[in-house]
Amino acid sequence: MTNPFEADFLARQEANHVPLSPVDFLLRTAEAYPDRVAVIHGRQRFTYAQMLERVRRLASALKGRGIGPGSTVSVLAPNIPPHLEAHFAVPMTGAVLNSINYRLDAAAVGFILDHGECDALLVDGEFADLARAALGHAARSPLVIDLADPEGPDNRLVPMSYDDLLAEGDPHEEVWHIEDGWQAIALNYTSGTTGNPKGVVYHHRGAMLNAIGNVQAWDMGHDPVYLWTLPMFHCNGWCFPWGVTMQGGTHVCLRKVAAEPIINNIAEHGVTHMCGAPIVLNMIANAEETLRAKLPQGLRVLTAGAAPPPRVIEAMEDTGATITHGYGLTETYGPATVCAWHKEWDHLPLADRAALKARQGVRFMVLEGLDVMDPETMVPVPADGETLGEIVFRGNVVMKGYLKNPTATEEAFRGGWFHSGDLAVKHPDGYIEIRDRSKDIIISGGENISSIEVEGVLYQHPAVLEAAVVAKPDETWGETPCAFVTLKPGQTATEAEIVAFCRAEMAHFKAPRHIVFCDLPKTSTGKIQKFILRERAKEPVAAE
Repeated sequence: MTNPFEADFLARQEANHVPLSPVDFLLRTAEAYPDRVAVIHGRQRFTYAQMLERVRRLASALKGRGIGPGSTVSVLAPNIPPHLEAHFAVPMTGAVLNSINYRLDAAAVGFILDHGECDALLVDGEFADLARAALGHAARSPLVIDLADPEGPDNRLVPMSYDDLLAEGDPHEEVWHIEDGWQAIALNYTSGTTGNPKGVVYHHRGAMLNAIGNVQAWDMGHDPVYLWTLPMFHCNGWCFPWGVTMQGGTHVCLRKVAAEPIINNIAEHGVTHMCGAPIVLNMIANAEETLRAKLPQGLRVLTAGAAPPPRVIEAMEDTGATITHGYGLTETYGPATVCAWHKEWDHLPLADRAALKARQGVRFMVLEGLDVMDPETMVPVPADGETLGEIVFRGNVVMKGYLKNPTATEEAFRGGWFHSGDLAVKHPDGYIEIRDRSKDIIISGGENISSIEVEGVLYQHPAVLEAAVVAKPDETWGETPCAFVTLKPGQTATEAEIVAFCRAEMAHFKAPRHIVFCDLPKTSTGKIQKFILRERAKEPVAAE
């Protein structure tokens, strides 16, 4: 029999089927709130009507320069208005946005320009020298535009400025519209700690959905004032260029991530929301008392990346902030899980609440599948809070794949799931909790030791500001934990004291046997570079 619901007149048509894209968030917000302040950057202020005009001019100008479907527009800049505007203007043309990590070296940036087939490069003066060196490594010769930020250094790479480019554009020109939500919108490169970085390809639909997922999971509400502490180059700022705009919020731009400018901006502009890796939270929580006193009660903070030690969450909430913990990867558009809060947990002691919040939690509403599985058999682990497995994802907020790398894409998607490489347990309430990266687990005498568990104990020591634990080769045990520790300013502690502290708080075989006092190497997003520490741990004497 025929299916009446599949009749020809019920087929998709223009009136009832439109591709999903986060670009529409700006169009709608500018219609609804044209006079609302969209952007604050130093002395600059743009309303949503002005932001839309600038975005349309940029899209029109890029189109006039030959940018369109199949093109890549790269950005090498901090969190400034042109970088935000590019998140809308570049997709409007049908091109792909490639925000580059400006902490990479020139050779790596040159590789990205070539591998991503960059056609236009927007460069902030702070990174003009890096761009010049990177172009020297690259075979491509893209159109280069100097952003000439009034709040930044006057270090021009080329005469052509961003304002010059905007002047070429027509704010009334009808720019190209996407034909399919599966179409690529952005290209983000992984850190590339082992070889060249991989290019992660996002699509319009996934970017739109994860922007909605972030706003919903964070219960962000309307009219947020959002401080840009999270780099826009990192998973497109976890999709918040689009999400904040969707909510009619104000983007407060920030060139430098440091305690003083962060706290001063929060106080001056009435910031309600900000994101950041645990290192950013630690920076704020350990700022001078005179600075911390400026923090308002009720600041909303979304943290993700490396699992935040409970003590860091506790210290931040001591300032009056409310912490939400998310988790994800570049391949999942940033956070795709959240430690969804239960009201009955409100009355627990702060330390207990912090321990619960440190879990990675449950899937976003826009993520169809999340589990912890044996990576070989693809069988879910029991929800006992003890059995280790790999976190796997499935759904519309998983990347299209790795650019020009079918082998890595196939491996990442084996068994019909995206494999994160993160080892976790599943608790009886269904919440997942990371115990380690698969490459970071320490196997000592046949026993698995979670570096995250050891780090959590180290952060409880009153003198410890930061800590990272890696495996150190050992003739007897195979591997033993080695801790790299940064002390708080004005605090002192010896190796013996910290080892004794750890042994008092956990099983002796899990406690680090070696403590190295140093500044921890980090990526630009605040992630500790454990691959560097693993090499240092191989040295005969792990001490300074």
